[in-house]
Amino acid sequence: MEEKRTQKNDKPIEKYTALIIQPHVIVAEGRKTIQKNLQRVINMIDFGAGYFWELPARLVVLPEYFLQGVTTPGKGEHGLEDFMKKAIMIDGEEMAQLGEVARKYHLYIAGGGVIEKIPEFPDRWFNTAFIIGPSGKVELRYHKWHIPASIGLGTSPHDIFDEYKEIFGGDIKDLFPVLDTEIGKLGTMTCHDGCTPEVSRALGYNGCEVICHPVALQEVEGVSEPWDFWYFTRRTRAHDNMCYLLGSNWGTTDYDYYPRAFCSGNSFAIDYTGMMMRQAPYPEEQVLAVTIDIESLRAHRSHCNHNTWVDVRTEGFRQIYDKPIYPPNQFPSGRPPRSLADKMQPVRDVFKDIYGRGQFTPPAGKTINDMVESHEKRIQYAQSLGTLKKS
Repeated sequence: MEEKRTQKNDKPIEKYTALIIQPHVIVAEGRKTIQKNLQRVINMIDFGAGYFWELPARLVVLPEYFLQGVTTPGKGEHGLEDFMKKAIMIDGEEMAQLGEVARKYHLYIAGGGVIEKIPEFPDRWFNTAFIIGPSGKVELRYHKWHIPASIGLGTSPHDIFDEYKEIFGGDIKDLFPVLDTEIGKLGTMTCHDGCTPEVSRALGYNGCEVICHPVALQEVEGVSEPWDFWYFTRRTRAHDNMCYLLGSNWGTTDYDYYPRAFCSGNSFAIDYTGMMMRQAPYPEEQVLAVTIDIESLRAHRSHCNHNTWVDVRTEGFRQIYDKPIYPPNQFPSGRPPRSLADKMQPVRDVFKDIYGRGQFTPPAGKTINDMVESHEKRIQYAQSLGTLKKS
């Protein structure tokens, strides 16, 4: 039986500054560019730690793919081999350099989208988020769970789930870890993880008080008004879990196949009520600074009125998750996803299931089989044009 916490929390957590870094990112093809991206981020941390000295910075949030960049469908799409050329180890020299900065300023540094290679699964890469502590060491590592099949070539733990659990564990605390620190309970989720409720809910269940949220979210997906999908979904994630949510996006980018404002900034800080505290509503470099008050958050959570956790009634929702939607273990060892088209193949069965059980209804004159086949036809047509890479 799980031990109940009875100890008194005598030491209050002082208010502190969190820095949200919105850098220029170069899409890398080798180690030299990775180092250039890293140095730019370190310079921006140096600036923020120096400028906001009166209430010292204790936490930094960096965006997704801040080291290596990422490619999407189109002429510039990279396949598995291209990504593996710029993959790094999470305990390698790049994290060590950030660790020196963390030690220097007594910071926790959170970032994501590290294209990580790991010895246990050498035939693929993972989209990895991390938190480095003031010790200079990586104290939390998280592998992105909700990787969109259409624009994310990295392996999700779910893609190799049975094997993954054997090595890293399959408990909710293993899959969605939270780090208990002297500045509060920190967790992280990456980009598409924030588009649906589940990952943030898992972090909330594990006690998270500050969600560090690295993203590489493109303007074509509604970062800015009038759609502002980025803001309204993440405000909801913060509100639902009564936690701070600090979202960091790219400012501008260099890649021959992208507009410079491909990921158009709009980084932000949202408080534990879902209220926007700070934002950078433009695609340029910036360092946002916000005051984090963990004691105020903890007092807010003690109220029963409009408490989004104490009123959760789980029994009526179990059927949603009883059966797989996107099925697990689609890319086991020896079968890594090699291109985005390859990664999208399992979606065929997902459409078949969703339409087959009546959750989705086909347009007039269309059958369930029509809806399943249309997905494959779109892939084949895009490949014939060269806008999707063939495996």
